[in-house]
Amino acid sequence: MAVSTTYPVSVRIEPAYEGRNRLTTAFRLLLAIPHLILVGGPLAVAFAWGASDQGESYDAGAGGGLIGAVAAVCAIIAWFAIVFTGRLPRGLWSMIAFYLRWRVRAAAYTSLLRDEYPPFGDAPYPATLELEPRDAPRNRVSVAFRLILAIPHLIAIALLGIAWFVSSVIAWFAILLTGRFPEGLYRFGVGVLQWNIRVEAYVLLLYDEYPPFSLE
Repeated sequence: MAVSTTYPVSVRIEPAYEGRNRLTTAFRLLLAIPHLILVGGPLAVAFAWGASDQGESYDAGAGGGLIGAVAAVCAIIAWFAIVFTGRLPRGLWSMIAFYLRWRVRAAAYTSLLRDEYPPFGDAPYPATLELEPRDAPRNRVSVAFRLILAIPHLIAIALLGIAWFVSSVIAWFAILLTGRFPEGLYRFGVGVLQWNIRVEAYVLLLYDEYPPFSLE
């Protein structure tokens, strides 16, 4: 599994350190509820161990709201299409990409990276997702075992998610008290969001390149 130095998934967020909106920050989670219902919270890819009567098992899935559920169904259909034909139908690719672009905007708002209320659907916003278009034959073997291959990233995201939550709480208090988002915490939040979205794109079968273990 070669890790590309230039990955085809990139999150771009215009920095917003100073002059933050304290009022909308104070009620950010309440304001974000419509988007949370539709595309989920900042971290949608989840990895958890659970105990059952048959023993321990793992569950890897998307907590990406209603549209995330549609994207997951598209990924299941895409899995069969790629395994049997070696190609991902363009319509499925576009639906999953639509979901991920919306998620980036909603996640940037929910995690305090931007104050502007995100649009519902595709529209200009200072947080964007760049996806490199592809129309080449796919790697059927890596697609067949995609969830297994993604396990190291799912574990990393679970751990990073805890750190991101703590840093976001600190940033929340910092904005309320000073009107400023600490730059170091801001860069960390953008990095975790990008890592998460890259793994989501990989798990949802948009690309075969293995995501880098990096916040850059």
